[in-house]
Amino acid sequence: MNKTAIIKIIELSKVYGMGEVKVRALDEVSLTIRKGEFVAIMGPSGSGKSTLMNILGCLDRSSTGQYILAGEDVSDLDRTQLAIIRNQRIGFIFQSYNLLPQTTALENVILPLLYNRNGSKSDAEHADMAMAALEAVGLTDRVGHKPQELSGGQMQRVAIARALVNDPVLILADEPTGNLDTRSGQEIMTLMADLHRQGSTIVMVTHDDDIAAYAQRIIRLRDGKIETDVQNGANASPKGVKEVEHEDQ
Repeated sequence: MNKTAIIKIIELSKVYGMGEVKVRALDEVSLTIRKGEFVAIMGPSGSGKSTLMNILGCLDRSSTGQYILAGEDVSDLDRTQLAIIRNQRIGFIFQSYNLLPQTTALENVILPLLYNRNGSKSDAEHADMAMAALEAVGLTDRVGHKPQELSGGQMQRVAIARALVNDPVLILADEPTGNLDTRSGQEIMTLMADLHRQGSTIVMVTHDDDIAAYAQRIIRLRDGKIETDVQNGANASPKGVKEVEHEDQ
């Protein structure tokens, strides 16, 4: 496998608490995720998956260890620097959509572009980029609608368009179908599988085996450690599971 490592974490630990009362949420985890992979992270409550997701998303920092994102060591960046990394390099998809309620679909998708500190594009260019992202998720007929005028599946499509608009190196999805019915959830996962086939690097937290089956690789955590890391074949196919060879970790 010669593809660039988008995520490389080395002996990453996260400890909460002080003195004798300490909780080791992550325990010296090492992991490499390469460009174009679609990875599902699973595990029981308290396994460390949410903590890992927060660190990968530059929402939190590890206690010890190293995190390299797309070739840049982000382990010791301050909050302002991490905020810039989040905006420019990471697209987030949340279970609860996190859309602004009084803002149209188009305006919601434009928001990350407005926060881009290196941006020099005009309002018209921002609108064109947001329209292209909404077109990619099949929502060009809903650009003027506010969240309360959209179904759950449509709101999640807006959220995916927002995640795509800055052309991130990494898409992080936290229980992306958790608030959706089965049919809408399947539609969202089909869309995410399509994005993966088009080259997106996706890391998704889920508790649902049927949703995880869309990923090509499934990592299970337990007690802050990687319990299993297996290849899952093509998207939407749980067959042919085999152990992953951990190289360059």
